[in-house]
Amino acid sequence: MRSVTPMKAAKAGYIIISVLLCIMGLVLIAVPEFSSEVIGIFCGIILILFGIVRLIGFFSKDLYRLAFQYDLAFGILMVTLGIIMLVHPGSLMNFLCIVLGISFLADGLFKIQISFDSRKFGIGKWWLILTAAIVTGILGCILVLRPSESSIVLTILIGISLLAEGLLNLSTVMAAVKIINNQYPDDFDEY
Repeated sequence: MRSVTPMKAAKAGYIIISVLLCIMGLVLIAVPEFSSEVIGIFCGIILILFGIVRLIGFFSKDLYRLAFQYDLAFGILMVTLGIIMLVHPGSLMNFLCIVLGISFLADGLFKIQISFDSRKFGIGKWWLILTAAIVTGILGCILVLRPSESSIVLTILIGISLLAEGLLNLSTVMAAVKIINNQYPDDFDEY
């Protein structure tokens, strides 16, 4: 049997980061006057942490191989973008909108695929993943297109998008990551 510790760590990390994204989104919605530098630093740190969690998730080999299947590339991308945001935190509102928008759009599209795969596996809450993925993808598109150049409107839009991304990841990890203490190794090589 294989250790489920990395999978438990990845699931816990996903939950913690998702809750942090939701909290940060709610704060930005409630107080949109935050400086872009503070937003950039927080987003950079969260991106790096979430990138690391995604890398752990990818290598953990969850039972269904659903929730973490695209996390190698996303983990590397998130760590890289987080570092860029930390290096240039003050002058990045446009960069932040484009980066977060593309990231949320891509994540939404991949999670749509995960929702269909979850349905095939008989996971009852596949529709929750699908709904959150569609909403997150739409918000990602809106962020990239930026219908308003007002920094307060953009901050609120970023807050709404962070909240949606947090809820998407939370619903995905809760519905699609199953940890069974007696999982067998890949390909049953030992038998």
